[in-house]
Amino acid sequence: MAARACGLVGLDPTRVAEILKDRPSWYRDCRAVEVLNMLPTANGGTIELLYMQLYAPTTLAPPRDFWLLRYTTVTDDGSFVVCERSLGNTLNGPSMPQVQNFVRAEMLPSGYLIRPCEGGGSIVHIVDHMNLEAWSVPEVLRPLYESSAVLAQKTTMAALRQLRQLTLEVSQPNVTNWGRRPAALRALSKRLNRGFNEALNGFSSEGWSMLDNDGMDDVTILVNSSPDKLMGLNLSFSDGFTSLSNAILCAKASMLLQSVTPAILLRFLREHRSEWVDNNIDAYSAAAVKVGPCSLPGVRVSNFGGQVILPLAHTVEHEELLEVIKLEGVCHSPEDVIMPRDMFLLQLCSGMDENAVGTCAELIFAPIDASFADDAPLLPSGFRIIPLDSAKEASSPNRTLDLTSALETGPVGSKVANDLKSTGGTSKSIMTIAFQFAFESHMQENVASMARKYVRSFISSVQRVALALSPSNFGSVGGLRLPLGTPEAHTLARWICQSYRRFLGVELPKLSSEGSESILDSLWHHSDAIICCSAKVCFL
Repeated sequence: MAARACGLVGLDPTRVAEILKDRPSWYRDCRAVEVLNMLPTANGGTIELLYMQLYAPTTLAPPRDFWLLRYTTVTDDGSFVVCERSLGNTLNGPSMPQVQNFVRAEMLPSGYLIRPCEGGGSIVHIVDHMNLEAWSVPEVLRPLYESSAVLAQKTTMAALRQLRQLTLEVSQPNVTNWGRRPAALRALSKRLNRGFNEALNGFSSEGWSMLDNDGMDDVTILVNSSPDKLMGLNLSFSDGFTSLSNAILCAKASMLLQSVTPAILLRFLREHRSEWVDNNIDAYSAAAVKVGPCSLPGVRVSNFGGQVILPLAHTVEHEELLEVIKLEGVCHSPEDVIMPRDMFLLQLCSGMDENAVGTCAELIFAPIDASFADDAPLLPSGFRIIPLDSAKEASSPNRTLDLTSALETGPVGSKVANDLKSTGGTSKSIMTIAFQFAFESHMQENVASMARKYVRSFISSVQRVALALSPSNFGSVGGLRLPLGTPEAHTLARWICQSYRRFLGVELPKLSSEGSESILDSLWHHSDAIICCSAKVCFL
């Protein structure tokens, strides 16, 4: 499979070359790139020997690795040329040893041509060409490892998006959100994604070990108690005390979905968290990385007030969102029953564009302290929905996906959609789930049992939602009533009712109090007109 693209970016060629050669900074599937040797050439260039590892996107396939040669040089006109390809016996090179649990993949001649533009900036030509050894994965997944559209979205377009994102940040260096500079927010997004991928792959070299199953093989349980893992998690807060949790447990599974588009399913699950989440588990996850002991969730956790989505940042083309989820009135401990507290989740959402062919949909989240420090501990959980039919339709053994028309500054994702027209939407996809929990070592069996039940409950909820969202059953299925409006609309309706009660001392008549969704529905169909005013004091 192969893809190529051309784009105009507002960075000089030297900076562009540095960014593109730092593959882990923009290629989310890239776990690591190690430069093992570097040799100068007679014309001032360099030859590097690289070892690269890629994460597996699902529990159903092993990760990939590469041994590469990379040649970099600068031409007389100031253009940078970066060429890469796999090192194999055909090049009279050494036979590189296999690495346990990895499948050796091949990179065919690929690279970048970065030409300077008059007046500043660069024109970037990108070529990606890989053989990911599709024979080593189940047949249902092979389209993912043979599709040029998938390669284009994950590598070619990801590189261009990163360059354009950094160009925007250079042109607007003072842009901040919640007091965070763009680089800090990008670092948080990367930590979320990397933490999720590490848990999903569960490398034994990182301290992960598998627990025996409970007689069913639908959910895999991994445990990690290595000091390096816990130090990397940084289980401490600004008060200087350390959490009592001394181990991490990951429960993961994969499931096949049919007749629902990943983007539509992701949007629904993002906006209607109550359809699949267990508030007790949320409360346990938040408490487990805080100071003091925590117990397994039980009936004591209650008073869940609602969900508010607070935008934090988005990429230049809005294909990825970073946001804070505020869960109101969650009880972390018995004393919180008297005065429930709010809980916060840092959440990364991507793949909500239905027109982007070959794009997976992801929702990754982690409990975060209210202080929201840059070095706050993150224990990411979430799910990834990978379309299968679009990859199969877009793949061809002799086709190179050509994206060279992306010179204009419009969204590059739409170029793929225009090049490969959908035939009515994706009807088959793979969802991969991974939930992580911090716990005290003596609670391992109890936490493992809780995690298995939670993942199975999540799978049942998603199946019910997917059935309701399928074109043939759109509406109400299996007790699922598609709620009215967006999360922001539910929040506004709740605030209106709270404000009315606070200032007038009575409930807004004819409104139910059974939850934010019923409140919005009642408010929407209220027989009287409701006028809301807000005031702001201005000083002249």
